[in-house]
Formats: sequence, C-alpha cells, structure tokens
Amino acid sequence: MGGHSHWATTKRHKQAQDAKRGKIFTRLIRELAIAARQGGDPDGNPRLRLALARAKDANMPGDTLKKAIQRGTGELPGVHYEEFTLEGYGPGGTALMLEITSDNRNRTVAEIRNLLTKHGGNMAEAGAVAWQFHKKGLIVVEHGKVDEDRLLSLALDAGAEDVKVDEKTFEVITAPPDFEPVKKALTDAKVESSLAEVTFVPQNYVKLEEKHAEQMLKLMEILDDHDDVQKVHANFDIPEAIMEKVVAAG
Repeated sequence: MGGHSHWATTKRHKQAQDAKRGKIFTRLIRELAIAARQGGDPDGNPRLRLALARAKDANMPGDTLKKAIQRGTGELPGVHYEEFTLEGYGPGGTALMLEITSDNRNRTVAEIRNLLTKHGGNMAEAGAVAWQFHKKGLIVVEHGKVDEDRLLSLALDAGAEDVKVDEKTFEVITAPPDFEPVKKALTDAKVESSLAEVTFVPQNYVKLEEKHAEQMLKLMEILDDHDDVQKVHANFDIPEAIMEKVVAAG
C-alpha cells in the first residue's frame, strides 16, 4: 500500500476532530474561492465543480459555499490567496510535495521549513522531488464494497488507466481528464469510495521501518494541520503490521 493510501486511512480517524475545528471548511472555502477565479459557473469550470462536490460531501452550509464563490469571482471582498508548491524530504529519505494556499508566501515558507527541520526532514529546491510524482485521478474503494471483477470492468470501461489491489483497498488510477467520468460511472453503479481526488501519485516508494514510520506519520499529521497546507503528498510505504502498530501506539 502506498503512502497516499496510508495517509488517507490515517486521516479518516482525524476527520471528526478536524470538522469540529473547522479545518475542513477552511480548506474548502479557500479551494472554492481559488477555483471560482476561473469562472463562477461550475458547468464550464471542472475545478469548481469538483470543489462544490467536496463541499457538499462535507455538509457545508449553502450560504458559506455561496460567499466563498463570490469572493473568488470578486463579487464580495476577500483575502487574496496565492497557490504554490513546496518540495522537501522527510524521515528515511521520503519525498514530499505540499500544495499550499497562502496570503503570505514568506511566512508560510518559513513555517514549513521550520516544521520539516524539527521533524527529521528538510526543504528542497523546486523540481528536486516533483519528478518523482505524476498527477493522476485516484479513487480508493475498500474491499467489501464491490467485487474486484465488477470494479475492474466498471473502471476500465469508463476510461481508468489501472486498478491496483492492495491489502485493504482497490485503487483506481485515471488520467486527470478522465477522473470525473470514471468517478461518475462508479457513483452511478452505487460503488462507494473512501477517497476520490486528483492528486500526485508517486512513481516509486520508500519503505519505512518502525522508527521512520512513526516520525513520518507524525510529520504528515503536523503538516496536514497547518492551515496553509491544502494537500500533502509523499512516497512512503509502510508494511501493514508496522502501520497498525504505529497507529495503535499513537
């Protein structure tokens, strides 16, 4: 199982707390505003359409959603957020890519650099690790939600590139333009997914043993808690036995 799936699994244990703290809404509001800069009509704006779907899945109030879009289109005043990517290394030589939205680049870069240094990592120059990731659509379906042969048929017929079978999940991989059609095909077939997003998928993985696994998951959690970090991507792989031990200990 790859790092993105491990982290997705771990994050599910945090989502109730995150929702109470408002972190999910904060990130979705930023994404809605940024997506709306490209146009406020979701029919002609795939990024806004996806952001709206995620906001509705999170039960965001309609008034909050509407105001976020209006701030993005300029109909309402609001903070201007800049989007950029930071690259770095984590414990055990893992590669990290962070998708950032910030109203103060210098502050955010300094804070992220400090967090990496404190937790066994370091910042990297632009392009140093980006080549290790490909942008892909990723849909994760847990075993038991669908028969493997049926999922293969549905996903590949809808345009998916691959379906990977892990210990507890199926990972449907698509090219970014094919993500929405494949997701719709699975939704129409009543196949429930635990994660569905366009993300950066690692080409290779670094296998972590217990010490580095614990450090890496702690670093991922800290980065994920930072208000300016929209997404964390990493190329770590943790054996299931070690993963369960680390999560239980945490």
